[in-house]
Amino acid sequence: MAYDDYFRFLLALVFVLGLIGVMVFVGRRFNLTPKITPGKADRRLRIVEILPVDAKRRMILVRRDDVEHLVLLSATNDVVVERNIAADAEAAQ
Repeated sequence: MAYDDYFRFLLALVFVLGLIGVMVFVGRRFNLTPKITPGKADRRLRIVEILPVDAKRRMILVRRDDVEHLVLLSATNDVVVERNIAADAEAAQ
């Protein structure tokens, strides 16, 4: 490969990275990024806690109203480990 091929490759790489940077700037400037608001009191469904078990599985504690459910999520299937756990009064706030 000649030096002009390397230069063209480097120029294309800088151009693509610049486009990514511009898109990130525009997304932040016009509030196009999703907002995650954990613990909002007026919501009925919340994720209380996430605990990674290993590289492919996670335990998630989900609260709906005043009831919590423990779910094991993996790449192939999801399993409800425990249902209808009473939520703590102090943890609900």
